Amino acid sequence: MLCRYVDDIADEADSGPDARQALALMKQDIRLGRSSDLIVADGIRLFAECGIEPGIFIELIDGVESDLGTVRIPDTNALIHYCYQVAGTVGLMMCRVLDAKEAAADAHAIDLGIAMQLTNIARDVGEDAKAGRVYLPLSWLEEEGLSAEALIANPVFTPALGRVVARLLGAAEAHYRRAWPGIALLPWDCRPGIGAARLVYAEIGREVERQGLDSVSRRAVVSGRRKAFLLARAAGALAAQQFGADE
Repeated sequence: MLCRYVDDIADEADSGPDARQALALMKQDIRLGRSSDLIVADGIRLFAECGIEPGIFIELIDGVESDLGTVRIPDTNALIHYCYQVAGTVGLMMCRVLDAKEAAADAHAIDLGIAMQLTNIARDVGEDAKAGRVYLPLSWLEEEGLSAEALIANPVFTPALGRVVARLLGAAEAHYRRAWPGIALLPWDCRPGIGAARLVYAEIGREVERQGLDSVSRRAVVSGRRKAFLLARAAGALAAQQFGADE
């Protein structure tokens, strides 16, 4: 709930300064370990119960706050750092909530969060551009003879833009691969849900590819039937993984 609350503050505030002030107050409360805001107070109690380092959540707030201004991502390193802030941190917190015992699970959870956020960016290129936001690295755009300003002024699909989206999906796939071994480090009853989430998000990327890498003219959606298939596939793969471990 607290993660959604942060997003709502950023999305629903009447102005950027109002949202920044609200987020700054939230960070202050989290550092102090107390808040008059019931949702934040509940979050602080959860941090204590699950051993979530407050700094992890503050990183998430910093990432969301960066969305309030002019969004430009200079290069690959900045892209991965942003994805870590807004999504990798969520993976870390989930490890604590799910009581993952293995320290190695943290790195895999971060990879999964980053992969999912890269997929989100690939899916939402047109929608973000219409809102004046460009999460595609400027260095990647420049290599293709493109610019953030031109994309915002005229958000249309081109083969050059498709190559940038393909590069983004390739980066996401690398992180999905690195994330997969970490699912085996989670408690058994948590694995099917996390495994299915990984497959469904990766499938969004495949859908972007099927529509010719055009995420400007339309938004990729995974059907309910396909999601059900992927859930069954995740359960089967994880059952096989567990069976192999038990032999």
